[in-house]
Amino acid sequence: MGRAGKKNEAQSTNQISDSKFQISYPKEEKKRIMAELSIRERQAGDVTVLDMDGRITIGEGSVALRSAVRRLLEEGKKKLLLNLAGVGYIDSSGIGELVSSYTAINKEGGQLKLLSLTQKLQDLLTITKLLTVFDAYDSEAEALSSFK
Repeated sequence: MGRAGKKNEAQSTNQISDSKFQISYPKEEKKRIMAELSIRERQAGDVTVLDMDGRITIGEGSVALRSAVRRLLEEGKKKLLLNLAGVGYIDSSGIGELVSSYTAINKEGGQLKLLSLTQKLQDLLTITKLLTVFDAYDSEAEALSSFK
């Protein structure tokens, strides 16, 4: 019985340390993922500007964008300017989320425009022919004055 007690104690210790590992790993992973896309919201008159920094990718990046846009629509904010100057990478899911956001806002009678596309993002939107769909601007003042 002494041996069985030791074995159970060892298993118990492993389970605790496994449990600690499982608890700490998701927190570290969550920090990394949450840092993938940060969105700062500000008002410029009746236009809501979303300053984005990071990556718009499948998972947290595109979910963060979707959540922000849907929440703003629910609040009645229908003029959105997405400042993409800090977005270094966007995958197909991110492109899909931009299109989905554009569609949702247009359906509500609003407008979504893009600001400060990186060369990489501009090339991607050109290749996919989406640059003809989105209004994109280099200057925030020009973008803001373009809203009706």
